[in-house]
Amino acid sequence: MRCDVAVVGGGLAGLACAVRAAQLGRHAVVLERSAEAAYPCSSRSATGVFHVAFNPPSLDPAVLEKRVRAALGPGAREDALKTLCASARRGLDWLRETAGARFARAGDDPAYEFVILPSAVGKLGREREGQGAHSLLCALEKQLNTLGGRIERGRVASRLEVREGRCVGLAGDGFELSAAAVVVADGGYQADSERLRQRISPKPERLVQRNPRTGRGDGLRMVLAAGGAFADRGGFYGHLQARRALEDDGLWPYPWLDDLGRAGVVVGPDGQRVGDDEASGMELANRVAALSDPASAWVICDQRAWDGPGAGKPTSPNPHLERLGCTVLRAPTPAALGAAAHLDSAALERTLSACEAKFRSTPYFAIPVAAGITYTLGGISIDGHSRVLREDETPIPGLYAAGSTTGGLEIGERAGYAGGLMKALVTGLHAAEHLCR
Repeated sequence: MRCDVAVVGGGLAGLACAVRAAQLGRHAVVLERSAEAAYPCSSRSATGVFHVAFNPPSLDPAVLEKRVRAALGPGAREDALKTLCASARRGLDWLRETAGARFARAGDDPAYEFVILPSAVGKLGREREGQGAHSLLCALEKQLNTLGGRIERGRVASRLEVREGRCVGLAGDGFELSAAAVVVADGGYQADSERLRQRISPKPERLVQRNPRTGRGDGLRMVLAAGGAFADRGGFYGHLQARRALEDDGLWPYPWLDDLGRAGVVVGPDGQRVGDDEASGMELANRVAALSDPASAWVICDQRAWDGPGAGKPTSPNPHLERLGCTVLRAPTPAALGAAAHLDSAALERTLSACEAKFRSTPYFAIPVAAGITYTLGGISIDGHSRVLREDETPIPGLYAAGSTTGGLEIGERAGYAGGLMKALVTGLHAAEHLCR
């Protein structure tokens, strides 16, 4: 096969890149490993919130850039950060014009100013067919077909073709594809147990995979073999999930327990605190994942937290956890709660005493939790044009990467998160526009 642009992965990053390249006159082919019509991917199962480090894309780009830099902290790649902030609003306008996307506010939180319709915010369960993100991918594929491109389903790429330092195509089981440019956009490596064990958790099998399990790191491996660099500021995007979600797929992606964990405390099996009052839900999930058993933690709170932050959203743990059969322990004292949860009661008493302002009403609650991983945040090193970089920071001609297979922006010392859908959209658009120059 031959084409102008070969894209690996049919999520938002890959489809945005392919459609934009087709608009600019290039013949684009998307290779998607799944053979299903509505193939599973992180974009398709997303709630559909477009934010930039939890800021609305409508902000003035200079203001947005300042806020995002503060959120992501020192070490975030500067050119990629600038590109994200400068192109966020333009990306949403492009989705409106190209795919007929509609957006609406879904609450008072500034991060929810641009939610794609039909909205999936506040809904339990994993079914997203007919909802915003799923419908967006369908509309983008239709547009790609109209422009002369296509998705090749059931195609698993395994090797990049590099000649004289330039990427000129790729190959997989039973096929070869020559292309003027290749864009890797197949998502993170959250389903790659070996790499997870190296970088995320000593027991990846004890992480709740709150994702479609399609992110296997194939693109990352291909790029590294071709001389690309790995950019990793650590960690993953995820949340605290009920421990029972390890065996019951009906318990992810919601309800999560981040708000309840921050209102109370999260402790390890030794009864000692994991994280602090400033930790975000994502940071708590990362710290729990790093425990010797990432499914051994507990959220501890009081009645006030259970009735307040624990019940503040449609997807909150109260009342859904017990309705869905999860364990929720109650006890009148920390010692009794520790005994019921088989924790070190003396250690738990010391932990709760150290943050007594959070525990003013009884009974006390203990809920078994695990770290839930949505997707990894370290990945292929790219610049502000989405070009794949070598270790010496020089780009590999003809090779680009977009979406959550890329790294260099997020986590760091502040556990910063840029926003998955927006990052996918902007990096995909910039890859297309640069390779079409």
